[in-house]
Amino acid sequence: MRVVLAGGGTAGHIEPALALADALRHLDRSVGITCVGTERGLESRLVPARGYELELVPAVPLPRAITPSLLTVPGRLAGAINATAAILDRVGADILVGFGGYVATPAYLAAKRRGVPIVVHEANPRPGLANRLGARLTEHVFSGFPESALPKAEYIGTPLRREIVTLDRLSTGDKARSWFGLENDRPTLLVFGGSQGARSLNQAALAAAPVLRRAGVQVLHVFGPKNTIEHEPPPGDPQYVLLPYVDRMDLAYAAADLALCRSGALTCAELTAVGLPGAYVPLPYGNGEQRINAERIARGGGGLLVDDADLSPDWIIQNVLPILRDPERVAVMSEAAARLGRKDADIMLARKVLEIAR
Repeated sequence: MRVVLAGGGTAGHIEPALALADALRHLDRSVGITCVGTERGLESRLVPARGYELELVPAVPLPRAITPSLLTVPGRLAGAINATAAILDRVGADILVGFGGYVATPAYLAAKRRGVPIVVHEANPRPGLANRLGARLTEHVFSGFPESALPKAEYIGTPLRREIVTLDRLSTGDKARSWFGLENDRPTLLVFGGSQGARSLNQAALAAAPVLRRAGVQVLHVFGPKNTIEHEPPPGDPQYVLLPYVDRMDLAYAAADLALCRSGALTCAELTAVGLPGAYVPLPYGNGEQRINAERIARGGGGLLVDDADLSPDWIIQNVLPILRDPERVAVMSEAAARLGRKDADIMLARKVLEIAR
């Protein structure tokens, strides 16, 4: 059997696809897996690093406004559909699973043209254009959010890496903090803005660093590979560890008592799966799905929610610091977050895919 996975651009599209790939191989070692992506997405790095075959097709982003470039879309889309159809033919695809992103639209249309069964997974409460299209072409639609805007979607959660869903934060905490050069007996704040970082989170956390240190809080701050830090906190104790990127987010989660982060679908799925409370700062643009993600967790007691415009060093000091200094409150929020998490979406979706393909 040959499964083709289409999802690219950001980690939010790629990581669930790779988690599904791992689950398929776990259930049936004979399954062949091909990932389809574009050169401009993170898949060009992440997919080969995980040992999977990657085929590239041209990216066809849709302009957000009526401009002359809009006239070039039909021709470029046709070229991407033809390129994807050729991949489906060459590998002998039995099923296509799409996760959204630039590559998903031509993949869905190519699969429909070739009569290849289509499965759609949408991690966000508000689907993007590609998955809205894909959901019209198939009966097999699954969602990572309980209240999906796709009417036919079956809620199963978002597929996550095994090292995340099998993580025991309590038993791994000391090892994880040592891994990052942190002390074992201090409250720890994890700051990160997704795979690319977030400037507003970086600035607010760094400005709050002196007060956090005086309160005995140590910080693991992942500022993002595309960002620069102008003024680093001076060396001292408690530690303030600055890193551009972390490829062991499972250890980062295990090291932390609370996270200050964006609220993308993947981030929310991972934090709730491991039971890590979050202070969520939704991306201030887009279609509002990040706020919806965070609202569900905040209502359930597993986190805080603050608008990007309201995030400041004072907000961190007044809202995040009291939680970090109260172990009982951290424990209650951790349990609340864990109740909202799903750990079996990868296996559930893999079983669905194998059943449909057969």
